[in-house]
Amino acid sequence: MSSSPVRWEGRSVVVLGMAKSGIAAAKLLHSLGAKVLVNDRKQRSDCPEAEELERMGIRVILGGHPPNLLDGDVDLLVKNPGIPYRVPPVREAIRRGIPVVTEVEIAAQMIPSPIAAITGSNGKTTTTSLVGHMLSTGGLKARVAGNIGRALSELVGEAKPEEWLVVELSSFQLKGTETFHPRVAALLNIVPAHLDYHGTMEDYIASKMRLFQNQTAADEAILNRDCPTVREMASRLEARVRWFSRRSEVPCGAFVREGWMVLRTSEGEERTLLSVEELSLPGVHNLENALAAVTIASACGCPEEGMIEGLRTFRGVPHRLEYAGTVEGVRYINDSKATNAQAAIRALESFSEPIVWIAGGLDRGDDFAELVPHLARRVKGVVAYGEAGPRLLKRAEEAGVSRRRAAKDVMEAVELARRMADEGDVVLLSPACASWDLYTSFEERGDIFKEAVHRLVKKA
Repeated sequence: MSSSPVRWEGRSVVVLGMAKSGIAAAKLLHSLGAKVLVNDRKQRSDCPEAEELERMGIRVILGGHPPNLLDGDVDLLVKNPGIPYRVPPVREAIRRGIPVVTEVEIAAQMIPSPIAAITGSNGKTTTTSLVGHMLSTGGLKARVAGNIGRALSELVGEAKPEEWLVVELSSFQLKGTETFHPRVAALLNIVPAHLDYHGTMEDYIASKMRLFQNQTAADEAILNRDCPTVREMASRLEARVRWFSRRSEVPCGAFVREGWMVLRTSEGEERTLLSVEELSLPGVHNLENALAAVTIASACGCPEEGMIEGLRTFRGVPHRLEYAGTVEGVRYINDSKATNAQAAIRALESFSEPIVWIAGGLDRGDDFAELVPHLARRVKGVVAYGEAGPRLLKRAEEAGVSRRRAAKDVMEAVELARRMADEGDVVLLSPACASWDLYTSFEERGDIFKEAVHRLVKKA
């Protein structure tokens, strides 16, 4: 939702980081007349986009953050969401009183479309994709953006007032917003995550809460009734609140009754939508995602028929409990997006078959204690890799999992898991960790898993 336009001609902006959103913001601000400097600590060989930016007249500094980066009259620092606030250029900008924002803050001011923004510790991508699918099947104009799809800056001048933008946002992005004002804002859940970035749980929650900070009584807030941390936020919001819950009925929103998904309006009218058994996505957590999506889509004005058709025809998104293949009667599932313990627990609880679990990755200091009872109930073997591998293997030992192996990477982990698995088992990559110790992204990690499975299929 656009606000008062800012004049950018002649303003000096430093863009920190050359990821998707940073490049998009640099191009947008340059087109509006700003003097843009892009800085990244990566080397030029790792930044193929640098040449294009320079041809446009954008100054690019690579290979580190020079001490004089902010010298002169810098008006704004646009920070890549993943760059921590503790890095020297960000700390120095704050010390000098230079505003530090993320790309979402700038672009949203220039977009006339109504925005349905979705955040949470888990389930964001699936829910965002499902809402976009529902709106489209319901005959509404909609597109998905933000963390998935295109950066908001790329849609400036393209997005129309009559179409919905369904936007996935992380706590990293929200922490750098001040004026962002979504018409519909949804918080799916909150569990401890990204504490290496935020420092404290309080800062993490406060960053998520920024999603609602500019909403009014004319807007809609969608909250998870089953999450205590989210539930207690309702009294602090200005917007009208709709709920979703798989455990209890709600006064307004979506819930489950006797195996059916039900939508209740603010007037108390009810619509029975779909049997839970008809959902194409596996797992209790995907039922929660579907309930959230129904509630969000309803707030956007989606017809009932569009919601039902969307639920029936949605096929999920890559790296979220994605089927990768079957080899010798063993199913291989790619859940590389599970970057914390709670996400891995949701995956483990999605299967009734014995599981050989592949996990590991960046060591953020998590102790993974909450995994132990789920490993004890669900898992017959564990293959762990990466920095967090030894700690995960220790938790598997505590859970009584006798078959435990260490691997150097995902490719080797798949081979070791193959040897553990028997016909009728599931080999599940659900790492419970970020990917950055060995891989550039969870997508790369998941693609390598799928490639390893593809090799097994060809050998079989």
